[in-house]
Amino acid sequence: MPDPLVSTEWLNRHLDAPDIRIVDATWFMPAEGRDPKAEHAALHIPRAVFFDIEEISDSDNPLPHMLPSPTKFSVRVRKLGLGDGLKIVVYDNNKFAASARVWWMFRAMGHEDVAVLDGGLPKWQAEGRPVDDMPVRPSERHFTPRANSFLLRDLDQMRANLTSRREQVVDTRSAARFSGSVAEPRPGLKAGHIPGARNVPASDLVAADGTLKDEQSLTALFAAAGVDLDKPITTSCGSGVSAAVASLALARLGRVDVALYDGSWTEWGSQPDTPVAR
Repeated sequence: MPDPLVSTEWLNRHLDAPDIRIVDATWFMPAEGRDPKAEHAALHIPRAVFFDIEEISDSDNPLPHMLPSPTKFSVRVRKLGLGDGLKIVVYDNNKFAASARVWWMFRAMGHEDVAVLDGGLPKWQAEGRPVDDMPVRPSERHFTPRANSFLLRDLDQMRANLTSRREQVVDTRSAARFSGSVAEPRPGLKAGHIPGARNVPASDLVAADGTLKDEQSLTALFAAAGVDLDKPITTSCGSGVSAAVASLALARLGRVDVALYDGSWTEWGSQPDTPVAR
């Protein structure tokens, strides 16, 4: 698998490369009151298209921004000019929270030549690299979906794992949410975590400058949480977004087979019969 990260220096050298496509995947929690699409229109890396994880999702699923069907994903990304034979570079303006999610989505659809911009838009701007507000009108590009179910877990699989304990569950929510000492931001959800899960907050994986921490630091973080990097792992979070930050970090450590529980706590915490640890 290609390196899941590219540097700002690398992207700056390849801005005009014909086989590179740039994607702005910025997304904010509704409570933040920010409009990522409007922010993209006002300022983005040249040639970047906007990938809306709310729009490119399973609209028939009541859970937020769930992975869409291969057909819907293919139709949407084709219109963005994202397709076969291209290297896709994803960035965001919120410390990997959505760029990692989109990186995982492309891989779940069989497109492995995808990477995340380390440090995202803040690092790019801090270095004085080019940005603009020009509308991007991409040419449609064929995308062949090859769904990779090994990277995705559902509720039934997570229930079964309670008994088999085959996979370690890494929960990237904050320590307070994981322990159940604070209420969940989404109303109606139980507080706590999936029994047996380990807590590695997504924010702990990101360095002060907004880049992903180095491999030695990442290894130490997972080890401190009791995660065995030689055994199967599934990541989880509140709604399947920040879980992908852990998946990205684990890919940097060579674990490219890590699955993600798409429904995450929004699904688990809303079920009347799912057990909860606190």
